[in-house]
Amino acid sequence: MHKNLKKTLTELVFDNRFTHCLPADPLLTNRRRQVKNACFSWVDPADSSNPELIALSHEMLNALDLDPETLDSQHFLQVFAGNQLLPGMQPYAMCYGGHQFGHWAGQLGDGRAIILGDVINNERQRWSLQLKGAGPTPYSRTADGYAVLRSSIREFLCSEAMFHLGVPTTRALSLVLSGEKVVRDMFYDGHPEYEPAAIVCRVAPSFTRFGNFQILTAQNDIENLTRLVDYTIQTDYPHLGPPDKQVYLEWFREICTRTADMVVHWMRVGFVHGVMNTDNMSILGLTIDYGPYGWLENYDPDWTPNTTDANGRRYRFSNQSQIAQWNLLQLAEAIYPLINETTPLELALQHYNNYYQQQWQAMMATKLGFAHSSSEIEMLAKGLLKLLESIETDMTLFYRALASFDLPETDFEDNELLQSIFAKVWYQPEQVDASYLDQLKAWLIQYRKICTSLALSEADRVQQMNSVNPKYVLRNYLAQQAIDKAGQGDYTMVQELLEVLRRPYDEQPEKEIFAAKRPEWARHRAGCSMLSCSS
Repeated sequence: MHKNLKKTLTELVFDNRFTHCLPADPLLTNRRRQVKNACFSWVDPADSSNPELIALSHEMLNALDLDPETLDSQHFLQVFAGNQLLPGMQPYAMCYGGHQFGHWAGQLGDGRAIILGDVINNERQRWSLQLKGAGPTPYSRTADGYAVLRSSIREFLCSEAMFHLGVPTTRALSLVLSGEKVVRDMFYDGHPEYEPAAIVCRVAPSFTRFGNFQILTAQNDIENLTRLVDYTIQTDYPHLGPPDKQVYLEWFREICTRTADMVVHWMRVGFVHGVMNTDNMSILGLTIDYGPYGWLENYDPDWTPNTTDANGRRYRFSNQSQIAQWNLLQLAEAIYPLINETTPLELALQHYNNYYQQQWQAMMATKLGFAHSSSEIEMLAKGLLKLLESIETDMTLFYRALASFDLPETDFEDNELLQSIFAKVWYQPEQVDASYLDQLKAWLIQYRKICTSLALSEADRVQQMNSVNPKYVLRNYLAQQAIDKAGQGDYTMVQELLEVLRRPYDEQPEKEIFAAKRPEWARHRAGCSMLSCSS
C-alpha cells in the first residue's frame, strides 16, 4: 500500500497485541473490584446521549492516515464519543497500581479511560487509541468514570501544545462533548455542581505506566510480571533484542534515559506536571495524564499547580528531577524479582542522575544561545536563575526579551533602555530597584563577555534562543478563559489556542495577546493559579 494513501475509519488496521499476549480479568461484569492475576479488564465505553465534536488535531488525524473527509461523517463522531466500535476494536481498561504522593496506594487502574485498540499506520507505527471520560470501569473506585469539559479541554490542548513544543508526550485526536451532566466538587470544599461531561481521545504508542509493573510485584505475580516486561520490550523496545536478564537491565537504563530527557524538556519550557505519581509515569518517557499542571508564570522554583500538593510541595517545579528518580527507584524495586541483583539497578539510577545533570546543563546553555555548555556558562545560567527568582519575573517572556535586542550594541548603563526592554517581563515593577538593576547589568555584561569570547554572532544567538525558548505556552489563565467560553457554548477560543500553540516558537504578531504575562486578576483566581485533582 502506498504510504500516503488515506483511509476511512473502517480501513484502519488494528493490532491489539496487548490483549492477545497478556492475561485478561476473567470477570466480564463492569463493577468495581480488586483484580488479580490480570493486566486488564474487558469493558465497553458508556453511551453518549448527544455527542458534539468540539476540537480535533489534524496532525494526529494525519498520523493515523485518516482521510480528512472522515470528520464530516456521523460515524467519526459516534466512534470517538464511545457509541460505536470499529471492526477490530476490542476495548479494555488497564490494571495498575502506584505510589501517590510518596505512599503506596494499591490498585488504581484506568478508572475513566478505555483503550479501544492499537492502530498500525502506513509507516508501521503503533498508535493506541484511548477514550478518557468514557464511563466507569472495574477500576473506577468511588468515581463515575466520566470527565468534565474543563479538564478535558485542558488535557486536549496541553497534549497537542506539548507536542509542538518538542516535549515527549501522549497526544490527543479529538474532544467530544458527550451530552451528559456530572456532579463535581472542584476544590473538595463542599460545593458540588453539575458540569458538562466530555471525552478526549488520547493517542500514544503505549499507555503502559510504571504502575502496571508495580501492581504485579505487589501481588507477588512474578509470572505475569515477566510476561508484561517481555511484552513491553518486544513491542516498545524491540531494538534491545530478545528479553533476558541483561536486556532487562538495558531496558531499565533506557527508561531512565528517556525519563531524564522528558523532565529536562519540562524544565526548558517551565512546565510543572503537578502530580508525578508512579501511575502517571510512562514507560516510554512520555508526559502523561494532564491533570493539575501549569507553566511557571513568575519564576518560582517552589511553585506547584496542585492544590492537593500545596502544603508539602512534593511536585514543585524544582523537585521534578528528584521525583522522577524516586519513581524510577520504585520501578527498579518492581522489576527486581527479574534481576535479583541490586548493584546493576543502582548503577542505572546513578546513570539517570549523571545524565540528567549533563542534559540540564546543555539545555540551559541552549536557552542562552550557546551550542555547548562549559563551567563558565553553567555559572552564568545559575546566576540568571537567582536573578529571575529575586523578583517576580516571567520566565517565558524573559528569555524571549533577552533574544530581542542587539547584545553588542546595547548600553547596559542606560536604565531607561533596560526598563523598556524588560518591563513586560516583571509582574511588580516596584520591585525593580537600583540594587536589582545593578545585578541585572552585571549579569548582562558577563553574558556579553562570554558571547564575545566565543565569537557568537547575534544571528546565531537569536536563532538558537528562539528555537528552544517558546513565545507561546498554555498559560493557565488562557486555558481558563477558553473553558469559561466553552461553558457558554462558545468553542472558538479552544480552536484559536490550538492554532496558536501549533507554532509556539514563531512570532505570530497577530496573536500577541496570547503571549502576554498573567494579568493581575488571574493571580489567585480558581483555574488560573492552582488546580485540584478533580476531573
